[in-house]
Amino acid sequence: MKLSTLFILYFFTVSTLANASLKIGYYHSSCPNAESIVRKAVNKAVSRNPGLGAGIIRMHFHDCFVRGCDASILLDPTPGNPTEKEHPANNPSLRGYEVIDEAKIELESICPETVSCSDIIAFAARDSAFKLGGIRYSVPSGRRDGRVSIKDEPTANLPPSTLNAGELEENFAKKGLSLDEMVTLSGAHSIGRSHCSSFSDRLYSFNSTHPQDPSMDPKLAQQLIKRCPRPSTTDPIAPLDVDTPNRLDNKYYLNLKNKRGVLTSDQTLWNSPSTARMARSNAIHGANWAHKFADAMVKMGSIEVMTGIQGEIRKNCRVVN
Repeated sequence: MKLSTLFILYFFTVSTLANASLKIGYYHSSCPNAESIVRKAVNKAVSRNPGLGAGIIRMHFHDCFVRGCDASILLDPTPGNPTEKEHPANNPSLRGYEVIDEAKIELESICPETVSCSDIIAFAARDSAFKLGGIRYSVPSGRRDGRVSIKDEPTANLPPSTLNAGELEENFAKKGLSLDEMVTLSGAHSIGRSHCSSFSDRLYSFNSTHPQDPSMDPKLAQQLIKRCPRPSTTDPIAPLDVDTPNRLDNKYYLNLKNKRGVLTSDQTLWNSPSTARMARSNAIHGANWAHKFADAMVKMGSIEVMTGIQGEIRKNCRVVN
């Protein structure tokens, strides 16, 4: 048996056990208002700035793919200990920390040392998905918080925007997620934004024949060139879905059909034989995609979680106890 197969079997065994110890309504007795407090903080923030909802969903993804869903993404750096927050994939682009902080402060005042920061992220991502896309699902909880965050670890765990479909499949498989779940979760790019440096290679000097990537709609390329002028001393930001940037929906897949995927890792889903059928199905069947997205978010939220007496319940999400 191949080593990679053994690893995946081991992951599924560990993941299944961890998921079994998470449960819906975990705080029903210990902190009955936990989920409503998080929801209130999310609704207030996202009503004011829809981009924060996109940021929180991305935060959940970035947290779970590095050390599992343990809120390591929230730990502030200390002298001699740079954390995940400082990695270029997270700084300065990741948003929503203040929403988690607000919910945690209120929870600590009502239910001290009870609700984990990792569960708050999972609840907040779910509430953001509902606020921005009407996607409703229940979140099993009972996660514990980690005590370690290392700046360089996102490099080996988070998929770069330049990956092709095969590379994306491999990256997600390491986390126990299927090819269809990878394509489904990529639909989160119907909201949010990206720095120009993540896709500028598609706009300038793509190759000797084409100045722009021919798999990108020329009109979109010209729009993005205006946002991302060259040369530039800054790294501007552009929406990943220029049509409905604040709505979590399957418009993302329709954009791919029209060559309007901003990132290489997005457009490759429509163009690659292994993923094209899935992307086309998601473009046609929006309600089915939303259902699959909810299921995939729950599964992602169980990656390498700590439960029981593992880890801790942080009093402040930014520092270990």
